[in-house]
Amino acid sequence: MADIKVYQVDEPYLKLNCSLGEAPHWEEKHNSLRFVDLIKRQVHYIDLEKGPDSHRVQQLVFSIGITGDIDGDDERFVFAGKHGYGIVNRITGDWKYIKLAWSDEDFNSGKDQWFRANDGGIDSEGRFWASWMNDQLIKRPSAEAVLMRLDPDLSLSTHVTDLTIPNGTRWSPSNTTLYLADSPTGLISQHDFDAKTGGLSNERPFYKIEDDSLPGDAVPDGHCIDVDGNVWTAVHGRGKVLQISPEGKLLAEIRLPTRCVTCPVFVGDNLFITSMKDESPDEGEGWQRSKELAGSLFKVHVGTTGIKSYKFKPTVELPKV
Repeated sequence: MADIKVYQVDEPYLKLNCSLGEAPHWEEKHNSLRFVDLIKRQVHYIDLEKGPDSHRVQQLVFSIGITGDIDGDDERFVFAGKHGYGIVNRITGDWKYIKLAWSDEDFNSGKDQWFRANDGGIDSEGRFWASWMNDQLIKRPSAEAVLMRLDPDLSLSTHVTDLTIPNGTRWSPSNTTLYLADSPTGLISQHDFDAKTGGLSNERPFYKIEDDSLPGDAVPDGHCIDVDGNVWTAVHGRGKVLQISPEGKLLAEIRLPTRCVTCPVFVGDNLFITSMKDESPDEGEGWQRSKELAGSLFKVHVGTTGIKSYKFKPTVELPKV
């Protein structure tokens, strides 16, 4: 541990009270940051030229787990939300579903009510991957979660099953490895990825968050990848983001003042990091400060940049919103 680099963050970039801040995304065209509050059903935007005072919020009537840009369309973005995939107008907030996640049989059984989208990403061929898990507001998470893929023709397929709280879903710079966390296990796994077909194979462990015997759980949450192939993963419950080499070696640690960090994203050579409400035990060093800053947005300069962010590439016309 002594030979790793340590970054210390003591104050938020923007003090908020997100119940579940997630899915930070750099809208490079607009130089803005977009992220969601999954519980409060909100989309947040910050103009990074103007800074925190430019923060604005769109209120929706359903939850969004992950968003992505659309190729050739700077006005709308694609999302995976409560019932399926859809699009939102980033100016007006108008929205429409474009593909429901569940079959008629699933809807009749009520499955669409006790599931929600959680995390995901867009691969180099413009396919939109998203994970679906039990909605904690309705049902305790169990090993029913899945990883789905929406293709450009809007066909939908399932590729990983028997997950509980899937997070991450990011690719190596070579687009040959997919990283996927299942938070309660403490494990980030890696899969061989065929970019041409979108196929996954050879699942194996990548990095395990070990139990440190401190109060509350320490689990991997969202992650992002830098240009050297290092994985930067949020450690929910410990107020940390870890930098891990492609070989699984710990390289650096970002220490934040709130325990429940959720996901980092690169904006140039900075990381922006979302967080959520801290429901950890009222014990351990700094717990009062942690709860005060829970749900805020943080920023740290790390001196490296992220890999290219890909866009959804629909081959069918999307509805107007």
